[in-house]
Amino acid sequence: MMGSLFSIPDPIALPVTGEDDTYPVGRIFCVGRNYAAHAAEMGHEVDREAPFYFTKAAANAVLSGVTTAYPPGTENFHHEMELAVAIGKPVFQADTSQVQKAVFGFGCALDMTRRDLQIRERNKQRPWDLGKDFENAAVFAPLTRVSDWQPDPQKRIILRVNGETRQDATLDELIWSIDEIISHMSGYYHLRPGDLILTGTPAGVGPVHPGDSLEGEIDGLQPVKLSISDPK
Repeated sequence: MMGSLFSIPDPIALPVTGEDDTYPVGRIFCVGRNYAAHAAEMGHEVDREAPFYFTKAAANAVLSGVTTAYPPGTENFHHEMELAVAIGKPVFQADTSQVQKAVFGFGCALDMTRRDLQIRERNKQRPWDLGKDFENAAVFAPLTRVSDWQPDPQKRIILRVNGETRQDATLDELIWSIDEIISHMSGYYHLRPGDLILTGTPAGVGPVHPGDSLEGEIDGLQPVKLSISDPK
């Protein structure tokens, strides 16, 4: 009988509002530049040709309320507040009229970014992994089922650092809608339960430092919270 040489940590599982069962996380997809104002502040024009994506490892995700150390290798650590979509049923090569039945629920999330490393690698036409996928780089609040919450266009998405508002927008500013994102992505992946999609961040991203406390909100969802400690 064969056995494992060693054990690895179990994948993260997200609480679900009002329930005992949790949502195990399999894959994390992120949509790039999905708010026009954020694309502009990063020096890019809006691209309506097609969405584009990067990924974060589930092993690098943590739950809301944790304290994480300022990460190594960066001098420009940024917050990005996002709406997360949780997939609840398999979906593949679906059009926009078919994808809503695949959604399990929604939640607040933080896409933490080593901005200097992201920009350095992007300028060399290299992958963004050093800037985007590292320990504790994705922070998730509890999910709310789709039956209890809908992403209405005028709902606000807000991020505060030490009580000061940094990001403040509404969901109607998304360039690619949730239905469009899932439909497009399902043309390239067999999406399945456990997949999370971070739908992009509004304008106002910026640096955080040791001692900072972050709190992100989207109207009607559980907030996401993160504290930054000294490097380790």
